[in-house]
Amino acid sequence: MGQITLERVEKRFGEVSVIPPLDLSVEDGSFVVFVGPSGCGKSTLLRLIAGLEDASAGRILIDGADATRLGPASRGLAMVFQSYALYPHMSVRNNIAFPMRMAGLPKAEQDRRIEAAARALNLTNYLDRRPGQLSGGQRQRVAIGRAIVREPKAFLFDEPLSNLDAALRVGMRLEIGELHQRLKTTMIYVTHDQVEAMTMADTIVVLNAGRIEQVGTPLELYRSPRNLFVAGFIGSPRMNLIPDGRGGTMGIRPEHLALSRASGEWGGTVGVSEHLGSDTFLRVHVPSLPQPLTVRADGEVAVSPGDAVFLTPDPARLHRFGADGLRLP
Repeated sequence: MGQITLERVEKRFGEVSVIPPLDLSVEDGSFVVFVGPSGCGKSTLLRLIAGLEDASAGRILIDGADATRLGPASRGLAMVFQSYALYPHMSVRNNIAFPMRMAGLPKAEQDRRIEAAARALNLTNYLDRRPGQLSGGQRQRVAIGRAIVREPKAFLFDEPLSNLDAALRVGMRLEIGELHQRLKTTMIYVTHDQVEAMTMADTIVVLNAGRIEQVGTPLELYRSPRNLFVAGFIGSPRMNLIPDGRGGTMGIRPEHLALSRASGEWGGTVGVSEHLGSDTFLRVHVPSLPQPLTVRADGEVAVSPGDAVFLTPDPARLHRFGADGLRLP
């Protein structure tokens, strides 16, 4: 079991409230991602759940039991940090075994858990190596293995892929997703990268200045952002947001703008173009609009900077927001 419930949880530092009172329910077996810009409170919220920070108010329930005043070791959770924090003089086997030795588990049980974790993480052939003999991705897998053997109620990941290069991040993203499917254990994952959030989560929690802006599936947030903050944060490239002249804002995603050389609703000039193989991202300067528009086009599109083009938004994919920034019906 790994259901986690926050009831009016708040975190203050002196008179400053960094996490205003919030409610959140994380269902057992779910993969929940906390996402938001730097300083939005996502790591602080994770540390409150882990018990590494004390809540200033409210309750934290784990499987229905009040864990608000319990220490980290008593909550039955396992945390994986951005830093691998491996012991360089120990083998992979001993690094993974360390929390079990501290808990006094029998040697036979330790070996069983180590072998199971190593199989799950493709580390069986590396158990006798030391961390210095491993790649960055392998070291992060060792850190995850050390968490797995604790057989926790939930895993808490605090930006675990930030130290990896782009190719390794993609690979580890897939490995963590597959691990969740195998273990069926609750996972809460913190990242500032909305692409990680969209590709890994079954539920995303978007945070801003310590407040929850929206909770939903990746597609719910993509299709129906509840306010301008979520609209601008979720999606890559970000949504085009255009003042509509009545105090509100119209939004259209780059992939929902049709590109033409002949005619369309907005005429403009191509500025920067980014060719990424299957896709090309164009920045189009439209004289009638206050800022350039980003367009997602086919990777083979034959346009160059300075070319005249026309853009037409898909009317079924327009998003409208009121003067208060909230989505209009």
